[in-house]
Amino acid sequence: MNALKHITFAAGLTLAPVDAGGAEPSDWQALADERAVIRIADAIDRAVDARDWKRARGYFADRVTVDFSSLSGQPPATIAADDLIGTWSANLKGSKTSLHLRTNHQVAIEPDAAMVSSNGYAWNRMEGNGDPLWEVWGTYEHHLTRSGAGWKVDGFTFRMTHERGNPWVKTTPGQ
Repeated sequence: MNALKHITFAAGLTLAPVDAGGAEPSDWQALADERAVIRIADAIDRAVDARDWKRARGYFADRVTVDFSSLSGQPPATIAADDLIGTWSANLKGSKTSLHLRTNHQVAIEPDAAMVSSNGYAWNRMEGNGDPLWEVWGTYEHHLTRSGAGWKVDGFTFRMTHERGNPWVKTTPGQ
């Protein structure tokens, strides 16, 4: 089994792009950490779209520094993760649906901290006031810290680059 792990690891490094935008993981732990933090960033989107607020909350530290200023106009702040999830759940309920996607992950790993940068797209749909769609594109940054409970997001930034559609869908909570 140990030989199979080494062959799989070597194959993964061989098949990886030559320059993926930074230092490549050089050992099993670095590769596992990189995969774990990417998985968490992606899993937050899946949990939000499924309205699984308990699962979404589980990916965050108790306090999180958030910056959605380009989207909301509100300044960055450090808030309780329960408040962040509460805000999302109050907005995405009932007749309002969402789809979040991210790609092109770039990861920087330190011993007990990590940063995942990615491109993102979000789609919201709600009937009731003209065009039922609102879309946004931008970049995400997730800062994570490692603790005894594993990796937890303690910093979350979204920088909007483009939006289109009905702003009413963006600003009106689902019913």
